[in-house]
Amino acid sequence: MQTSLAHSPQNAFSPQELSQEIKSFISGVDQAQGRKLSVREHARCAVRLLRSVPACRGAVLEHLRGVYNEHVSAFLHNLEADGEGDGDSDLEDVITEVHGVLAEFIRLNPRAWAPLVSTWAVDLLGQLSSKHAGRRAAPQSSSLNELLQLWMSCAATRSLMEAYTQCLAAMIAWCPDQCVDALLDTSVQHSPHFDWVVAHIGSSFPGTIISRVLACGLKDFCSHGTADKGQGDKSNRVPKIGSVVGILGHLAARHSDSIRRELLRMFQESLSLLTIPPSSGSTSWEHSAQLRRGAVPFLLQLAALSPSLLGAVSAELVEYLRPPVLLQLQAVLQGLPRDELDNMMGLVVHLIAQSPAGGARILHFLADTATPASVIISGPTPSPHEGVREACDRLLQMLLLHLHKLVYTCSEGDDGYYSRPHSPSSQAPRVVPFLEELQSHVGELCAETLRLERKRHLWLHQLLCLLSVYRGPSVATEALCQLLTLAQNPDQLALAWQLHTPLSTCLPGLIPAAVTRCVAQIHTHTLGPKQLCQLLHNLASAMQSVQEEERRGPGGMGGEGGARPQSSMAVQVGAAVSGHLHDFCPLLLHGDPVVSHAAVRLLSRSHLPRAALPSHLLLVCRAAVTHFFLALRRRVQAGKWRDGGQGGEAVNCSVLLLSRLAGYSSLTLKCVLLQLVEGALHKGNADLFGGQSEDIGGDTPISPSLAPDRGDSLLDINCRFGTTVNFSGSVWSVFHAGVIGKGLKQRSVTPHPDAASVIQNVQTLLAVTVQCCSAPSGNGGNSGGARHQSSVVPDEPPPINAEAAKVMAVTLVEYICPDVANGELSWPPEEHARTTVERDIHIRRCFEAHPVLFPLLHVVASGRPALCYCSAVLRGLLATLLAHWEASREPLAVDSPWHLQASCMLVSCMGEGQLLPPVLGNVHEAFPYLTPFEVRLLLLAVWEYVRGNGPMPQKFVFSAEKGLFCRDFARDGDVARYVAPIHSVLHKNIDRLGHLCWRFQL
Repeated sequence: MQTSLAHSPQNAFSPQELSQEIKSFISGVDQAQGRKLSVREHARCAVRLLRSVPACRGAVLEHLRGVYNEHVSAFLHNLEADGEGDGDSDLEDVITEVHGVLAEFIRLNPRAWAPLVSTWAVDLLGQLSSKHAGRRAAPQSSSLNELLQLWMSCAATRSLMEAYTQCLAAMIAWCPDQCVDALLDTSVQHSPHFDWVVAHIGSSFPGTIISRVLACGLKDFCSHGTADKGQGDKSNRVPKIGSVVGILGHLAARHSDSIRRELLRMFQESLSLLTIPPSSGSTSWEHSAQLRRGAVPFLLQLAALSPSLLGAVSAELVEYLRPPVLLQLQAVLQGLPRDELDNMMGLVVHLIAQSPAGGARILHFLADTATPASVIISGPTPSPHEGVREACDRLLQMLLLHLHKLVYTCSEGDDGYYSRPHSPSSQAPRVVPFLEELQSHVGELCAETLRLERKRHLWLHQLLCLLSVYRGPSVATEALCQLLTLAQNPDQLALAWQLHTPLSTCLPGLIPAAVTRCVAQIHTHTLGPKQLCQLLHNLASAMQSVQEEERRGPGGMGGEGGARPQSSMAVQVGAAVSGHLHDFCPLLLHGDPVVSHAAVRLLSRSHLPRAALPSHLLLVCRAAVTHFFLALRRRVQAGKWRDGGQGGEAVNCSVLLLSRLAGYSSLTLKCVLLQLVEGALHKGNADLFGGQSEDIGGDTPISPSLAPDRGDSLLDINCRFGTTVNFSGSVWSVFHAGVIGKGLKQRSVTPHPDAASVIQNVQTLLAVTVQCCSAPSGNGGNSGGARHQSSVVPDEPPPINAEAAKVMAVTLVEYICPDVANGELSWPPEEHARTTVERDIHIRRCFEAHPVLFPLLHVVASGRPALCYCSAVLRGLLATLLAHWEASREPLAVDSPWHLQASCMLVSCMGEGQLLPPVLGNVHEAFPYLTPFEVRLLLLAVWEYVRGNGPMPQKFVFSAEKGLFCRDFARDGDVARYVAPIHSVLHKNIDRLGHLCWRFQL
């Protein structure tokens, strides 16, 4: 026991006076006057004893509890009464005096007084906070700041707080645990009413409070567990870890960095080797092997009770867990029992699932650590120890199982049946912070999954499935869209099917939503050319598997049950893509040939929708035809470098797409044929088919060899251009483009394809035209471009649709001669051709500039009676040929090669279209052996026959046997009078035409 500690002079009171003071304090009666002491007088008596008789300090401090309580009650009563908390002014000076005495004692002898006063002050603060909690002046709904401001305005509680703060400051250097223990014990008993005290103390001594609170909590955690094991039943003492969580939770708002540092320091210290032997009087937990072993379980339990602490430390802890640290952690945990290790693993799984931040880092850490050593891990992460790898593998498996239970938790209704997640009847879903945080990393998860690393991609794929079910259609659609976009081979693409299979049962309509999201990415230009091309190829590959199964038939499945889910998904992909053809068709005109090729490959394999808007159909048709000519040009360019494989495939896909579109409906048939004919005759595509660009004035481009000399005058050139100057246009149309004094500008001659490429292009154009004209209209365009066998003879090609051929005929007439009326079918006498000389010359120039016109006319002629609608064009061309042969002075017709070829093809075409009888339709076979005059005689016979027997569609009758329209020439009268010139020419040239006589018999 200490001797006298009074700061006043010794023996301030005589022994008799001290005896009377003690008696008065005990009885509460004034010994001199014999009356009862008031509260203030009794309190002053206790203060005098506290000054003079330190041995009475326990009784005095216990009596002062009532004084402080009386002052707090008066303070709150006045506050509730008039809004001014003045308290009891008589007691306030006593409290001030008590505070001064205690402060002086603590200053003079802290080791004797600080532990006693700190325990008394903090316990009294807890009692006062709990007793007066819920009063109108201190409601429970008040915030922590409001309560702190309220209690600090009261002199009694402020005095206690200052006393405790002084004690804590004095005890930090030598015994902080006792002071903090008292704070924790009180916090456990009086929480949450005591939280304002903890908040104020923690703000005043953040570093000390955080470290000592953690240390005291660790000691209590270890001792509490040992007591439970020794006693076999739970102790009645409440553990302090709850109070530790509450204190750190209050301090986390302003001192989160300090808390994070202390938690990490405790973890690091628990793993380091114990090099300093603990002394007998040491109280630091770092020197106790038992406390060091319990630090990791304590930190796990602490994180489980406080999500804020878990979020503060999880991200940085993952960065700290390097292979050396993991080996240390493994060494520390090896000594724990099996059941305790299992409990820790379960707790870690729970903490990961509830981690509010850093979920992606945690996942990558676990996946990298659990990945087998044979797999090359991206990044600088070294291969972990085998035991650590197995532990992380097990932890990851437990995490996936735990997440599976959380996501697929059965929510039973009144009927007892399972409610599907995200269904209207299901309850509110359970929030899983780990999955919530991973929602923003779906793209990264998909990219990691597609790397197909052993085990790793299986874990991530399962996690993607759980995340999709948890977050519903939005995340599922994004994941499936990412897989379809990023997959680069069939094995990677199969991951998309494997993801869709379990999701299809709980998320219907996933495939259409994924395709819609892909289309949205295309519209927003978020995909680069490479990713866009890969997406189109993947969608096409999906639909190709369905088409292969359809071609194999029902027996081609081979009983393989594994192909059913993929086939089902592929069917849905095809249906979804067919609904967005108008969104994919602009990609046919993409600037990158690879993207354009992928788009036509996709559209050629997709079925056309059963119902589509006409505007969408016309848009697709225009884009498909434009791509066809682009593909032809790219094939020609690729052929120059002997690399025409991809160009040829693009052309084939384009032909298949056009045939599908033409067979969809009569509207698409007309649109495709119209665009094909106009595109083939367009000056930008004329060189593909051996033609040349035609200027407005009809003049052909001047080659460099024929360019005028640079020294000629522009005026002289314009004067030599014609006999007169044409003033029909504006003044600017007088002179041709050039530089004054330098003559006409030299025109750039574009390189033309070689003859082989031209022939190939013409054959391709004719093939797609014939397929479009022979495709059955109205079948939905889903015949796959296969030819139908509607003709009697199987070896014959399918007949040309008369309506399709008529569309081509009208289009040709409108392009070649726009001013021709539709009713100009009859032929006038040959002399009448002089009135249409200008139009006839224009027609001839068109045929000269576009050699593809003759093959197109043959296609029209095959669809009888469509050639009748080309009557004006045929008449104009024949008139110019008659004029040429009449004026020709060449000895033989072969000396005019183009005119000879045009005459032969014109008569052959008219014979094919049955505008001429077979006798007259064969006369072109004799033209190469005749003179220009004789050719003119035979062409005049053709003219006269057509003039006498007009090319009217009404003269054709449909033949059910042949499936064609045919003409009965017997109804047109005697043909012999038109054959007389032919026989005369035959007789004159019998030596050269004897082998053709049988062709001209009636």
